[in-house]
Amino acid sequence: MNRKSSKRIKNILQFMGFGLPATFIWITVVIIPFIYGIWITFTDWNGLAMEIHYVGVDNYRSVFSDATFVTAFLKTVIYAVFTVAASNIIGFLLALAVTGGIKGQGLFRAGFFTPNIIGGIILGYIWNFIFSYALTGFGKAIGVEWMSTSFLTHPTRALIALIIVSSWQMSGYLMVIYIAGLTNVPGELIEAAKVDGATGWQAVQKVKIPCIKNTIAICVFLSISRTFMSFDMNLSLTAGGPYKSTELIAYKIYQTAFTSMEFGKGQAQAIVLFVIVAVISLLQVYFTRRGAEN
Repeated sequence: MNRKSSKRIKNILQFMGFGLPATFIWITVVIIPFIYGIWITFTDWNGLAMEIHYVGVDNYRSVFSDATFVTAFLKTVIYAVFTVAASNIIGFLLALAVTGGIKGQGLFRAGFFTPNIIGGIILGYIWNFIFSYALTGFGKAIGVEWMSTSFLTHPTRALIALIIVSSWQMSGYLMVIYIAGLTNVPGELIEAAKVDGATGWQAVQKVKIPCIKNTIAICVFLSISRTFMSFDMNLSLTAGGPYKSTELIAYKIYQTAFTSMEFGKGQAQAIVLFVIVAVISLLQVYFTRRGAEN
């Protein structure tokens, strides 16, 4: 047996030892459930019935003819626009602050990132208490009428509350990515800008932002994907209320499948959401590669 053959056998054995178990788990946990989920979309299964009937593409037709699903999608778009804008602006400004050489910047980084570590369910319940009791109590104490009632009881203010909390949680995560981008900006360019008389903000505008275009693209598309898949915060903070005014698309899918027991229809809605997120991810890859080539 020559050296080339023995190396090939060694590679095969290494794959069987390390790659094969991971591949088996991936197929079992991801691929098979995904294929099974696609099959469910063509049935009328309610999660309990032993008999399952084939209904063709009726579930997909019902997705686009369901006014509540369309409304949930539009609510999600509104939520995504404001949350993505707020979280990226805050995350970028935080990254600028903690890379500016301030004392204790490591502590600040950890503090700003902490909300992202805490689960959305826990954060939702914490902020639910703050909006329902802490802020209302403070509002009554100082005599401010609009603070005397909970944000979560008013349709528009409940959506604003959801945007505020989601932006607060996500900004720390985006801050870390922006820090990675800002630390790779060549110091010579910043020094040259200062020599030419540029102020701190002008250096940010003319040097730092152009140098981290790829980082900005990654953060924007990541935050868009996360907002479209937002569920835990929606569940624990507002539960889609009041009057379904904050029912986002992921929570709508949950309600359809597990509350209304329409698994076929709910899975069809989930496939539509999967396609939306997949398109967003592909756009992220495209623009990131395009920016790298330029």
